[in-house]
Amino acid sequence: MKKLILTIFLFAGFIGFSQINYKTDTKNATLKWIGFKPTGSHHGTINLKDGYFTIKNNQIVGGEFTIDMNSIINLDLPADDAYNKKLVDHLKSEDFFDVSTYPIAKFIISSSENKGDKTLVKGKLIIKDKTNPVEFLAKVTIEENNLNFKSETFKIDRSKWNISYKSKSFFNNLKDKFIENDMEISVEIKANR
Repeated sequence: MKKLILTIFLFAGFIGFSQINYKTDTKNATLKWIGFKPTGSHHGTINLKDGYFTIKNNQIVGGEFTIDMNSIINLDLPADDAYNKKLVDHLKSEDFFDVSTYPIAKFIISSSENKGDKTLVKGKLIIKDKTNPVEFLAKVTIEENNLNFKSETFKIDRSKWNISYKSKSFFNNLKDKFIENDMEISVEIKANR
């Protein structure tokens, strides 16, 4: 009986140690966004507060990332432009991300699979306490203590997270004054053991 318990303990320990966490280097992590409207678009970045990838057999099997919604910035207007501040303040307001109530968002990786020389990453994105599945392709390079992760640009439908301002999903009399539901996102992360 003692041998059986010891064997189970060693096997469980082996499984646990075969998974490795790579911690996000937040100074080398970029989340880019683009939002669209009939007259043009705006783009910018949001910072990651923290995060990690869990790797087993050189494959991403999990991970969790905290997104600092207060860090959202716009990059297509000069930083000292009054409209830039107005736009960012509006994005932080209840019309969009309501960062005073929901200061963080999260992305939790559930699994991944190889697609040629790329990786299909699957997980759930939590914004404003709403959870929806998200998947996208990424280029993942693992070299001993370092992991480089670069997603392809992918789209999310903001209306699924109750971001309703000038959305045709919520209002039917907007004519050409609407903002597209689909936002484009891309992520680039360096992580270390």
